[in-house]
Amino acid sequence: MIRIKWPVALATLFVMLLGWYVYYNWQTYRRAQTNSDLMSRIFSEVQEGLVDASRETQALFNLQGMVVESGVRFVITGPGDTVLAYENLPFEVDEETPEGQERILEYVRALDEIHPPIGDAAVQLIHYGESADVRWLRIIPWIQAIGLLLIATIGFPGVRYQRRAEGERAWTAIARELANQLGTPLSSLAGWLEVLRLPHPDRPGGLRDHEIASSIAEDLERLERISYRFELIGTEPELESLSLRQVVRDLEHYLAARIPRLARKGIDLLVDMPDGLPRVMGNEVLLIWALENVVKNALDALGGRGGKITIYAREIGGRWVSLRIRDTGPGVDPEVRDKIFDPGVTTKSGGWGVGLALSRRIVEGVHGGRIELLETAEGTTFQIRLPVADA
Repeated sequence: MIRIKWPVALATLFVMLLGWYVYYNWQTYRRAQTNSDLMSRIFSEVQEGLVDASRETQALFNLQGMVVESGVRFVITGPGDTVLAYENLPFEVDEETPEGQERILEYVRALDEIHPPIGDAAVQLIHYGESADVRWLRIIPWIQAIGLLLIATIGFPGVRYQRRAEGERAWTAIARELANQLGTPLSSLAGWLEVLRLPHPDRPGGLRDHEIASSIAEDLERLERISYRFELIGTEPELESLSLRQVVRDLEHYLAARIPRLARKGIDLLVDMPDGLPRVMGNEVLLIWALENVVKNALDALGGRGGKITIYAREIGGRWVSLRIRDTGPGVDPEVRDKIFDPGVTTKSGGWGVGLALSRRIVEGVHGGRIELLETAEGTTFQIRLPVADA
């Protein structure tokens, strides 16, 4: 089954209509310019005929030629519906034959329904119709309306389908992430349950009940934290004035115990949070989660090779606090750079591609800030901008 890429299809249709519209306007301009030149020549001929009576007849012939040049369709008939002359007919015909005469007269009857003929039927009648340019201009609005209707008919369902598909991908990725995060403490709890069932002499390391209970409490606390995070992400949590310095310090404390376990080689975590940083409006639980996802992304980039992760913040213009997380990893693949924050996009073989998407949802959707991937010569740098609390 062929999957339609609606943004590409709509963009192509829009470019085609735009190109046609530009071409149409250019042709309209050229026709208007030609008509202006023609009217100037007609005025000049009239003036010369008025000034010089000897040129009156020649001026009339010249004017007749100019009118014919304008593309207006003419048929001149004499008594008994005899075709005497014609100009600019929309078809080829031999007026010398009865069939040709009859075809021209049929066309004349069609012209007379729109424009009454001019002249004396006993002498001659002039039947006229619109030029090809005028007829073209008359149908242009209909073509434009059909084009807009086509965009609306295809575009709105296409955009709605695209958004629904993106929403489904996002919820699928979040569900997988939730299952992944819940899986670790649940597996740990299952393991502690098996240990509790063992007789005391058979327990590994001679674990006592209070030691097992303490570990179970840690796993339960982790489950509660995961549940609370996902509960907040689906609501509009209240924001309060926070010290970003304290938020990063809590994150540093949380990561300090986990970096040695997550990294096979040495990784240095450097934090540079200057004194006097203004407070920001935020939700501490969600903000730590967003920063944690970005730092974990950096840890994955440095996995197996070691390196350095730097977190530093600066005030920007009294209205924003910029927090940057930089690693010395291999950088982001250019193929995914523009969609790194989309749900389901990941550079890891076993990843769900939801961490950075959640970070963007938290930073931009909840906190009214901005998260972006910066262009750097080496490594990867993410910048998070948060509004100052008292700005």
